[in-house]
Amino acid sequence: MSLLRKPGLMLSVLFLLVVAVAVIAPQLIAPYDPFGSVGSARLAPPSFDHLFGTDHLARDLFSRVVYGTQLSLSAAGLAVLAGVAMGAFVGLLTGYLGGFFDVVVMRFVDVMLAIPGILLALIVVVSLGFGPFSIALGVGLATAGSFARVMRAQVLRVRSEEYVEAARTLGVGAPTVLVRHVLPNAARPIVSMAALELALAILSVSALSFLGFGAQPPAPEWGALVSAGRDFVATAPWLSILPGVVILAVVLAVNRIARYIGGDR
Repeated sequence: MSLLRKPGLMLSVLFLLVVAVAVIAPQLIAPYDPFGSVGSARLAPPSFDHLFGTDHLARDLFSRVVYGTQLSLSAAGLAVLAGVAMGAFVGLLTGYLGGFFDVVVMRFVDVMLAIPGILLALIVVVSLGFGPFSIALGVGLATAGSFARVMRAQVLRVRSEEYVEAARTLGVGAPTVLVRHVLPNAARPIVSMAALELALAILSVSALSFLGFGAQPPAPEWGALVSAGRDFVATAPWLSILPGVVILAVVLAVNRIARYIGGDR
C-alpha cells in the first residue's frame, strides 16, 4: 500500500522491472535483430514500426538499446560489486585494527578520493585494455574509497559495543568477531550507499563507453550508441537523444529507489 501512495516510486519500480526483463531476456522486448538491417530504411525517424528510428546502417535503434541494457547494466553492477568488495574489506580492517595501519591506509584512501573518479577509472582502463570488464574494474576502484570510509566509520562504532567486547573476552578470534559480529551490524549503510552508487556507476560506464573505451562496435552499449549518433546530430538527432533519455530514465529510477532504501520515504 505504501507504494500506491508514492507514484514516483511505483513508476520507478515498474520501469526497472521492464529493464530487468531487457537484461535477462531482451528478445522478449526487442522486435528486431540488433545487429542486422531492417531493409533500406536508413536514418528513418521514430515511428510505430521503429520506435527509436533506425541508424545509418538501417538497424533498429530500439532493439539495439534493449540489447545494450545487458552490457551497460552488467558493467555498472560489476563496478558497484567491485567497489563494495574492495572498500568494505579495507574499511573493515582499518576500523577494527586501528593504530598505525589505520593511519597509513586511510591516508592512501584520501589520496584516491582526491583524484576525480573518471580520471582514476581511465587510468585503470588504459592500463588493462579497453572493454566492459576493464571499465567495471576502473569505476569500482574509483568508488572503493567512499565505501572504505563509510565502512570504517561503522566499524569504529560497532567495535565498542558490549557484544563485541564480550566476544573478545571469551577468547573468540579476530576473524570470527569480524565476520559474525562486526560486519553484519556495520553493513547496512553500505547497502544503501551501493544502491546510490549504482546510478553513478551507470553514468560513469556510459561516459567511458561514449569515449570509446567500452565494448567495441557493433556491440550496442548505451554510451557507444550515443557516441555513434554524433555524426548525424543535424539530420537524425534521435540517434543520440533517445539512448541518452533511456540512460537518464534508468539513473533517475535507480536513484529514487536508492533514496527510499536509504530512508527517504
